[in-house]
Amino acid sequence: MKAMRSLAGRGMPPALTDMALAVLAAGGCLALPEVVPAGDQALRTPDDKWLALVLLTAAPLAVHRRAPLVTLLVTASAATTLQGLSYVPQVAGPQGTSIGPTYLAVATAVFLTAVRRGPWLTTVVAGVFIPLDALAEALLAPVGHRLAAFVTMAVLLLAAWALGRLARARAAIRDEAVERAAALEREQAANARAAVMHERTRIARELHDIVAHNVSLMVVQTIAADRVQDRTPDKAHELHAAVEQTGRDTVTELRRLLDVLRTDEDEGDPSKEPPQPTVDAVPSLVDSVRATGLDIDFAVSGTPLPLPAGTHLTAYRVVQEALTNTMKHAGPARARVRLVWDDDPARLTVRICDDGPADALTAARNPTAIAHGTGHGLVGMRERVAAVGGTLHTGIRPGGGYCVHAVLDLS
Repeated sequence: MKAMRSLAGRGMPPALTDMALAVLAAGGCLALPEVVPAGDQALRTPDDKWLALVLLTAAPLAVHRRAPLVTLLVTASAATTLQGLSYVPQVAGPQGTSIGPTYLAVATAVFLTAVRRGPWLTTVVAGVFIPLDALAEALLAPVGHRLAAFVTMAVLLLAAWALGRLARARAAIRDEAVERAAALEREQAANARAAVMHERTRIARELHDIVAHNVSLMVVQTIAADRVQDRTPDKAHELHAAVEQTGRDTVTELRRLLDVLRTDEDEGDPSKEPPQPTVDAVPSLVDSVRATGLDIDFAVSGTPLPLPAGTHLTAYRVVQEALTNTMKHAGPARARVRLVWDDDPARLTVRICDDGPADALTAARNPTAIAHGTGHGLVGMRERVAAVGGTLHTGIRPGGGYCVHAVLDLS
């Protein structure tokens, strides 16, 4: 099959292939008189006419790619004339079957045409040219050997035609496979780029949650420390230490996330994935917010169920974002955090409510102070909950304050 692809012009430059075939055919035809046994057939002695016909048989192969049909017709006509003038042995006669270089040159032209041209022309070659050429050879054969000459020539040319079509089909399959591989590679590259963008979006959301919560926590702790500096220095010192620890924790989390953005090396390395907080870390989160002076009532009910990593992180971030908004907007309020595990249906309900500003007059004059969570934090919260198949409801309580209610489906 490699030889067939080479003959078809796929293993070397087409012009060089055609030229090599023409030289090979000319050499075979020129050497034919030297190899035919003397007295085998009554053949004419080679002369100028013989030389011209030999060149007409072989030379057109050099330009087959440019003019396949003309090449085929000229080569076949010259080969038939050589037989008709008794310059070459009969394809079938008293001495048996003789398939010489002239007939092989015609078969080569048929093969190349079948490889290089489409269905319409190749069908004409198989249905019209091959029968006519075989018929011409049969008419030139001796009486009693015409059927053998017809069958021999038809089989030779049909075999060349079939091999040509097979080579073309294999080349088409190979090209299609290469195209599919290229398309798959492009799709994989596009998917990889989309995955990188998705990961960076996720990291941006994580950065927002970390910075919004921890910086807000540090601000509240610093304000509280300033207020109690004169009255209870020990308490102020404790709050300053909490601010320092919160800052260190924030820097550590930011470093872990920013390492993921360094995609120049070790891209896609699972070890780069920073550890994510889970539901088990919610009590520690509540304690850190309590240290700022916010009164939080925290309770868990039901039997904890196994959670995917994404749901763990979503539950934690919902509590974190809600408490951050309470510190920023509700002032010295009271907050309630509830984690409710249900078995049937399997779900986790996360509810965070606050009483809003203690001063009702302040709340009436500044309603946006309690209608918190309407910025990027709330959008991110909704996206997180929706991504794990949950639902989120937020809004102002009728009696004052604000509630965040998330239901995470575990089924």
